[in-house]
Amino acid sequence: MDLESVKRNLEKKEGTEIALSIKSMPSQVYDSLILYGLHIDLAEPGRLICSMKVPPRLLNSAKSLHGGAMASLVDLVGAAAIATVGPPSTGVSIEISVSYLDAAFVDEMANEEEIEVEAKVLRVGKTFGTLRVDVRKKKTGKIVAQGRHTRFLGLPSNM
Repeated sequence: MDLESVKRNLEKKEGTEIALSIKSMPSQVYDSLILYGLHIDLAEPGRLICSMKVPPRLLNSAKSLHGGAMASLVDLVGAAAIATVGPPSTGVSIEISVSYLDAAFVDEMANEEEIEVEAKVLRVGKTFGTLRVDVRKKKTGKIVAQGRHTRFLGLPSNM
C-alpha cells in the first residue's frame, strides 16, 4: 500500500456522511458504544462476569470483534470490578495489555456470537489495583483475549 492510500484510509474528511454523523454524536458516547447490550451475569466482591452478543457495530474488516473493542471491554469491565471491592474511586488506567488468542464473529446470516467477559481483581492496594480480564466464547469457553489491567486509584487529598 502506498503512502497516499494509507493517508486516505486513516483520515476521515469533513463533509462526508460519516463525518457529519460523528460530529452529531454527544460527548462521552464511547463507553455506551462499547457497553450497549452487555449483561451482568455475576457480581461478587472482586469478580464480575458479563456477557453480550458480538454486535455488528464493533466488528473489524474481517467481520470479527475489533481488538480495540476487546481492549475497551478489558478497561471498562475491569474498572467495574474494582468498584466491587470498595475503594473510593475506580481510578484511571495506567497499563493495559491484551493478548488476542482467537476471534469472535458475526456470521453471514447475521448470527452474533455470544462472548463472556470475566474480570477478577488480583490486588487492590492504597494506590493501585491490578486485574485480569478474560474474554471468551460463551458457548465453548474458548478464550478470545486475555487482558491484564492496572489502575491508579489516586491518593486522598490532605486539604
